[in-house]
Amino acid sequence: MIRGDSLSSRDRDHFDWPLFIAAVSIAVLGVVNLYSATSVYSGARAELYISQVYWLFMGGIIGGVLIAIDYRHLERLGYVLYTFGVFSLALVFVLARDVRGSARWIEFGAFRFQPSEFMKVFLVIALAKFLHDDPRNEGRTLRDLAIPAALTAVPALLVLKQPDLGTALILVFVFLTIAALTRVRWRSAALFVVSILVALPIVWEYVLLDYQRARVLVFLHPEEDLLHRGWHAHHSRVAIGNGGLFGNGYLRGTQNQFLFLPDQFSDFPFPVFAEEWGFVGGVVLVCLYAFLVVWGIRIASMAKDRFGAVLGVGCAAIIFWHAIINIGMTSGVVPVVGVGLPLFSYGGSSVTTVMVAIALLMSVSMRRYSGVASLDRL
Repeated sequence: MIRGDSLSSRDRDHFDWPLFIAAVSIAVLGVVNLYSATSVYSGARAELYISQVYWLFMGGIIGGVLIAIDYRHLERLGYVLYTFGVFSLALVFVLARDVRGSARWIEFGAFRFQPSEFMKVFLVIALAKFLHDDPRNEGRTLRDLAIPAALTAVPALLVLKQPDLGTALILVFVFLTIAALTRVRWRSAALFVVSILVALPIVWEYVLLDYQRARVLVFLHPEEDLLHRGWHAHHSRVAIGNGGLFGNGYLRGTQNQFLFLPDQFSDFPFPVFAEEWGFVGGVVLVCLYAFLVVWGIRIASMAKDRFGAVLGVGCAAIIFWHAIINIGMTSGVVPVVGVGLPLFSYGGSSVTTVMVAIALLMSVSMRRYSGVASLDRL
């Protein structure tokens, strides 16, 4: 029987203020930046920042409930939540409306949600349950990771079919991050890397769509198609460069104000921030994300059980890969994919998912004192 259905006084005394302050700081900066990014529009887009505040509030309520409940209750629901997530992804192909060439959202009246966002957390919970139920003192082989790999492949392929390459990559990278911390035998790890290298030509030829291959080619040759497929990445780099050391000032970013930068409220909020607040502002934001990730790994290492440890690693990995891919693509370091910046990009489903991930980290952190570190026993 699991104790701790609600917060004890000891749990409340160990509220993780550093985690809370870092998350709130990013969220506040995100709303401020979103106001600037949409200030050039009129109508509904000009009020997206208000909707973002609403979703942050709703995410905070859901997060508060999760913090109050012992995270170990989720272990029993791991596969149930996973099945619900996969079912929702399949339902997308029946109910979703095509938006800009992809079908990702399910609508119920005025309410719309993106199942692939919530699948990230559901996958982490399912992987945490599997690894908790399958303890290994010695290093794991590829055969030992076959079931977790299958658990990841099913939603990743469904998401890729939508098509949504960015979210599919996040699911795979989260799995790889968790697998990397499960003490995989070095021979198995080497074989896995070789397998990926061998599979790359097949993925390029038969898995990636034409526009996805084009994005990679634009990344490799950024000056060859500046007026078409290279427009986003080019003006993103220009915006970041325009910011200089201290930025042009709030609401004074020319790339945003003159509408050279597309999707500045969703996929490209970082260039807006960097142009207005400069290199210094960009470094501050990156440091906040780095703190969230490092603090999350610290929480995982201090978790009192294996389930909490994997849960912590997975939630930290969600934030890490979102931040590294988004900032990387807007800086020209990686090809452009549809991955938002946590708590910065507009989107109700994405904001709620990140808030849930942070709440789960908080729950693990507040209940870590009755056990020992678990990362070395995954």
